[in-house]
Amino acid sequence: MRSCPKLHADSHVGFAWLRTIGALLIVLDHCWALLVSGRSTIFPPSWQIAPGYVALMGLFAMSGYQIQHSWARDPSWWRFGARRLLRILPPLVLVAAVTTFVVGPLVTEWPQGAYWSHPQTWRYFVGTSLVMLLQHRLPGVFDSNPFPYSANGSLWTLPMELLGYGLVLLLGVFLALGASRLVLLLLLAAIVYADTTLQADFLSQGKAASVLSIPLGSAASFLVPFVLGMVLHAFRDRIPLRPSIAAGLFVLWLALSQTSWDRYTLPVMAAYGSVTLAAHWPLRWGGAGDFVFGNYGISIWGFLVQQLIVLAGVREPWLLVVFSLPAAYLAGQLSWRFVEKPTLRLRKHLRPKRAVAPVPEPATLTPVAEPLSVPLSSGRDVA
Repeated sequence: MRSCPKLHADSHVGFAWLRTIGALLIVLDHCWALLVSGRSTIFPPSWQIAPGYVALMGLFAMSGYQIQHSWARDPSWWRFGARRLLRILPPLVLVAAVTTFVVGPLVTEWPQGAYWSHPQTWRYFVGTSLVMLLQHRLPGVFDSNPFPYSANGSLWTLPMELLGYGLVLLLGVFLALGASRLVLLLLLAAIVYADTTLQADFLSQGKAASVLSIPLGSAASFLVPFVLGMVLHAFRDRIPLRPSIAAGLFVLWLALSQTSWDRYTLPVMAAYGSVTLAAHWPLRWGGAGDFVFGNYGISIWGFLVQQLIVLAGVREPWLLVVFSLPAAYLAGQLSWRFVEKPTLRLRKHLRPKRAVAPVPEPATLTPVAEPLSVPLSSGRDVA
């Protein structure tokens, strides 16, 4: 019997491609946000569409799907938390250290003594490394740039990402206590209600204040696609992933993008579209290897690299695109190959121990009329 030929690449490769493309789209949008006052995207404000914002919606949706999958594979709260921190913290602590202790003293406009003695220098390193106390300013750093408000502005979504991880853990606890997976739909409804009330978008963080370093309005907006990703995974036996439906949702979003319905169609399109596209990623693009696994490094290094290029004198957005996209991609590759991959190997110590079947007591041999046919054991435990 001939096996069916494989039509698509593994979904984890599709997710890696989409995450890298999304991270680069965010870097692209930042070329205008860093140089043009009143602009936050490559498109004119009248279009009310930002590729980077759409990409962020997709990235949060993919995180929701993949993190829910991680929990489903090993529903241990402490191993889950350890894996998440092992993924997030080592690259982040490195970028915080390089920004504070290398870039800062080299480019600050303050005297060196004043830079090192100012409490904000140390608040930046410690707070950024802790994620939830994220800081944006360093004394005298990038003060003459057109966008002096943050040394590394792209880190602002990380606290919201951690909040999403907490939702996965909370849901897992409820399910372990016997709750139906339908509770996930209640969670989605609550977050959609919060998003509708707080009214954040790509130009504004909405009506709510921030708690720690989490802008609550933006958190509600990004957690909608995150939870949608969780829903797509939890109900994957009921929700088909069809490219035709994804294409239809994309057309619907475009048609409604200039209306108030954009708030609802965008996260649905981004979530369903990204997960479906990852599941149907072309087989011929499935062998790129490490070259598509640097999205996190692009995200945490890209903005800092762009600020340095602007400091060097670049003031034209398209010229910043030419310099910063390759530089951000290279930074992502270096982060993946020399920081993330080595630290992720430590996950082998977090694997759940397999239960070893007890060795049966030797049976007493009983004479039989004829020999029994006994299948040979493979010698391996059943997973």
